[in-house]
This record gives sequence, structure tokens and C-alpha cells, in this order.
Amino acid sequence: MIYLIRCVDEVLPDAGLEVWVAAESSTHQSIGTLLDKLESASPEKPVTDAPQPNLMSNFLFIFTSGTTGLPKAARISHIKAVMCMAFLRLCGAGARDRVYLTLPLYHMSASLLGIGGCIELGATCVLKRKFSASQFWKDCVKYDITVFQYIGELCRYLVNQPKTAEEVAHKVRLAAGSGLRADVWTQFLRRFGKIQIRESYGLTEASIGFVNYTDEIGPIGRASYFNKLSLPFEFLKCDPQTHEPIRTDTGHCIKVSKGEAGLLVAPVMFTNPFLGYAGDKAMSEKKLLRDVFKSGDVYFNTGDLMLQDHRDFVYFKDRIGDTFRWKGENVSTTEVSEVLGCLDFLLDVSVYGVTVPGYEGRAGMAAVVLKDGHGLDGDRLYSHLLHTLPPYAWPCFLRVQTSLDVTDTFKQQKGRLVQEGFSPDTVQQPLFFLDASRKTYMPLTAQLYDHIVSGKIRL
Repeated sequence: MIYLIRCVDEVLPDAGLEVWVAAESSTHQSIGTLLDKLESASPEKPVTDAPQPNLMSNFLFIFTSGTTGLPKAARISHIKAVMCMAFLRLCGAGARDRVYLTLPLYHMSASLLGIGGCIELGATCVLKRKFSASQFWKDCVKYDITVFQYIGELCRYLVNQPKTAEEVAHKVRLAAGSGLRADVWTQFLRRFGKIQIRESYGLTEASIGFVNYTDEIGPIGRASYFNKLSLPFEFLKCDPQTHEPIRTDTGHCIKVSKGEAGLLVAPVMFTNPFLGYAGDKAMSEKKLLRDVFKSGDVYFNTGDLMLQDHRDFVYFKDRIGDTFRWKGENVSTTEVSEVLGCLDFLLDVSVYGVTVPGYEGRAGMAAVVLKDGHGLDGDRLYSHLLHTLPPYAWPCFLRVQTSLDVTDTFKQQKGRLVQEGFSPDTVQQPLFFLDASRKTYMPLTAQLYDHIVSGKIRL
């Protein structure tokens, strides 16, 4: 206890917090004690008019990331907070581990899953004020880190860093998180040693989730019998254009077959409560589906398209707000991003759809960041697409940037990109156009843009 009290000296002056310890006395004048006060406390329950909390009542508010719109304040119940504390244990962490957290604490991943998980385990939590890709492995060596938590693009940032001695001298055995692309996953394991990856899927608003507890690269989890027994879910057929669930003549929804992408939904129940968003009843109601399989049932709509294969592995396909339709086909931005990310001259990729006058749907466009010392190789890019994706999924336009906009949890923000489109008058960065006749990407000039918009050049 004395050792732990000494450890707070370096952070206590700037923390602006009251610190209390479960002890009768303290050698630190700024730290309060609890056990001595418990001896004099009354055994009677205090009388209060305040409403008593229960497992379904509101525990706290957490704002969503705001990747497809403005952030919303989601109500988090006590039962969800308690369930989140089991995450690190489910991933294989234990009391002897030292867990490195670099994510913002106002996000559920770091607060409920990370710190809550450390409390549940009794594990050591090492907090970083802000994520630093260049300092990451040095910190892991310095603090004897054995487990770290990731989200979004964090692992890709590590893969793109120059090699250091610390990246193979660490003691990290486990990385737990979500949003890890398969191509980055493979590079990460190849480069940083024998680290177990525990990729998962979860939501701020609801308790439905998956954990990939195997070494299979790519899936977010496995839809086992026991998984579905504890946290029920279904994958629904949905309209390819509106992405609304397809209903039968009786008004009920239809489950997809294995190997077919479907909309992930989960029944609203005690273990999967949905308390809605603060002050926005209309937005809360939009997340619910009613009369899904029988009259009166209520399901939470995740807005995410998933695919369950014949081995019961579950793959994240795309978020409905990101998926777009082109040439009569649905284009998965996640799939296209993974394919483009395999090219050695591209550092970062963000795929989205843009409207083009005279065409139905949205044409594919990608904002890309080039690696230092590399230029855009249009010929190689075209050849790569030819062998990896169907033509309708090829990006018609490219936008070369020095960086991409991301949230504080490293999720890409595409709203501004979609709004600006592909006009050279609006976009200040270099633009390129897929010229199929020349089998390459050509610079998009104002004249070319006019020809595309007027229909002289067909996509």
C-alpha cells in the first residue's frame, strides 16, 4: 500500500482529484483514508429521497463516435456496465497482466472494457495520456506490458512505423479490441511476434457482441450455440437499395442463409437493454424494429451488415451508412479498403460513394495517403483491381491527401469527403479518374470533370 501511495506523487498535483485509500492511515497528506472512518460510521441505512438505482437504470452517458453523423449521447445501463467488465477476461487476460490503455477514457472501450476489465481482473492498468505510435513499443518495454487494447486503425499506425529494437523486445502476449482489418492483422502478426489477437465486435448502445477467440484471421467472432443462448441475435434479409429489412406478406422479417450478408439485430431484453439516446426519442425509435418475427417483439437494429460462414465464423461486411450501390450492385467500402490497403505505396485509404449526374446510385471514390517517397502508380493500381475486385467495386475517382480525418478513437470520418464529391473546383487535393481504355488512373482536370458531368465521358 505504501509503495502504491508513492506512485501517485508524479500525477496527483495535476490530477485535480480527491484520492482515498482503503487504510486506517496514510503517509501522504493529500490522500484520504477510509477504514478509520468506517469504524465510526452508523450501521443504519441512511435515509434519502433520491431514487434507488437498479440494474436497468441509467449508469452514465457515453457519446457515440459520430462516424456517420453527429455524436449521440447513449444511455448506458448498470447491467451493461457490469457485463463490459468481463471483456478482458473473455479475451484471456488475467490478474497478473499489465494492461496498456492509450484510448480516450470518454469512450466505452477504454472506460468500461479497459479500466472496468482491469478492476474485475485485479490487473495492473497502465494509462497513456495520448496514443503515440512512435512511443508505443518503448512504453511496452518500459512498463513490462503484457496486454494492450486497440480500436480502429491503431494497429495499422503501428505497422506503418519504422522498425525499432523495442518492437521485438517486448513481453506483449495479447491484443484485444475491434476494427482490425484482415490485411493489417496479417502484417501485424508477421512483424511483431507471437501476439494473440482477440478481435471483437460491440456497440455503445446495446450489449450484443462477439469475440474471436480463435487464431482465424478476419472474423469478428463465432456464432456458437452458447453465444446465441446468452446474447440472442439474428441476421436479416434487407432491401439492397434501402437496406430496410424485407418483410413477408404477414409483415415479419426473413433470416438470411449462411454465406449471405444480413443485417445484425438483437432482441431488446434484460441482458440486452436499449435505453435510447438522451433527449432524442425520434432517433432512439429509429434504432428499433418491431414485429420482427412475431407481433409485439422488439429488436435493436445495429445498422451493420454481417456474414456468417458455414463454420459459423462471423465477418463484418459494412456499415449501412457506408455501403453504396453502383451498377445495380452493393459495394462494401470495407472490402475495397482492404484490397487497396495491400498496395505497398498506399499508407491510408478511405472508400466512399459520390453522386454523379445522370447515373443511379453512387460511384466509388477513395481518399488515399501515399507512403513517403512513393507516387501514385495508376497502372499498378488498375492491375491490382483487375485481379481482386469486380468492376462495379473499382473506385472511379481518387483523391490524394496528406492525411485522413479520424475520430479520437481512430475511426474514419467520411461526411466531408462525400459532400465535397469529385469536383476540381471544390477539392483542393490532386484528383484522379479511372480511365478503363488506358488501364490506368489519369489526373482529373476541370475539362475531364465537365465531360463526365455532361455525359461525353461515360463511367
